[in-house]
Amino acid sequence: MKKNLAEFKKFITRGNVLDLAVGVIIGGAFTSIVTSLVNNILTPILGLILGGVDFSSLAITFKDTRIEYGAFIQSIIDFLIVAFCIFILIKIINKLTHLRHKEEEKVEVVVKAPDVILLEEIRDLLKEQKKK
Repeated sequence: MKKNLAEFKKFITRGNVLDLAVGVIIGGAFTSIVTSLVNNILTPILGLILGGVDFSSLAITFKDTRIEYGAFIQSIIDFLIVAFCIFILIKIINKLTHLRHKEEEKVEVVVKAPDVILLEEIRDLLKEQKKK
């Protein structure tokens, strides 16, 4: 039992698990922002472009059952809008991260000590003499 608890503790404190937990929490918080963007800004604009079509009210009634396929279509459209917004956001973040890494990458000029240069020259001369 003690071994299992130690293994679990090791597993849960690894960086990947903690990173995943942080990602899920931030993703949950970000969901309300994206949902608001889709519901309050993009969907009305899409409605204007499509001539005010609202898919969510489309349905078929069969006997006593109402099949609301319009809500499903609207969910697909919402998903595509959210996926596109996240795609654009990730592209922007990647570009900013790439720029930051590019600035951090500096060409390091290795300056060799004079004695190292002399030893390398001696080594090269010895190699040339061996060939002859």
